Amino acid sequence: MNWIEAHEAGFRLGLFVLVLVIMLVAEWQWPKRQLTRTRRERWRGNIALTAFNTLTLRLLAPLSAVGVASLVDESGWGLLNQLSLPLWATVVLTLIVMDLAIWYQHKLFHELPWLWRLHLVHHADMDIDVTTGARFHTVEIWLSMAIKCALVALLGAPVLGVILFETVLSSMAMFNHSNVRLPLRLDDWLRRIVVTPDMHRVHHSTRFHECNANYGFNLSCWDRWFNTYVAQPRKGHQGMRIGLNEVAQANDASRITGMLRLPLRWRILQRAYQHDKER
Repeated sequence: MNWIEAHEAGFRLGLFVLVLVIMLVAEWQWPKRQLTRTRRERWRGNIALTAFNTLTLRLLAPLSAVGVASLVDESGWGLLNQLSLPLWATVVLTLIVMDLAIWYQHKLFHELPWLWRLHLVHHADMDIDVTTGARFHTVEIWLSMAIKCALVALLGAPVLGVILFETVLSSMAMFNHSNVRLPLRLDDWLRRIVVTPDMHRVHHSTRFHECNANYGFNLSCWDRWFNTYVAQPRKGHQGMRIGLNEVAQANDASRITGMLRLPLRWRILQRAYQHDKER
């Protein structure tokens, strides 16, 4: 067992806090867009929902993805455990395969109505900043964890690979949801490899074509290869509207109670999403 596996909780928490602080400072110093709602109004709901999701996973989920990886390692289950590969190779394959899986999962959450009704809570945020990266409906968080656990078991992913993947997942979510203005040349160079804030911000547009694009969270290649890449919003980053046209009430978009019950309004939202969304 290496140091990262032995100190998983501290390693993940330490990097989470480090990236969070860096992005908060960057948003303050170099903001991309002027926010339409105060941070206090939005952060109260976003942070409360994130804390609630974390608590329910800890209390109700029998196993985490890392826990499944430990079981797989002990039992020898999964594809990678049938191959004679060095640890570094299995870690790299785990990061790539799970990255692609999360990309496809994200795409399905947009395409299947019963999944979209959960995922729309993420898109209902009327602004986008570092806290949006963790704003998901509780049931979506549970489903995502179940999918990751199943994938880890089938793949036979090593514990180290899963820890690194989960760390990258949370760190990149904060980075590419941040309201940070990157120099254009730096953004152009970075997005050849990873998803940048400008690239992902397009995904939060109210325009249908832009909202259903740029599904990646880490590697940017999947959207390019599978023809779901939109380089820039049609109206520019300053002119684009963020959120859902159908959710304009602050209590639905910014309060935890409104966010948790938002999927129950699906019949109204489905008609609006299919017919009235900006194109």
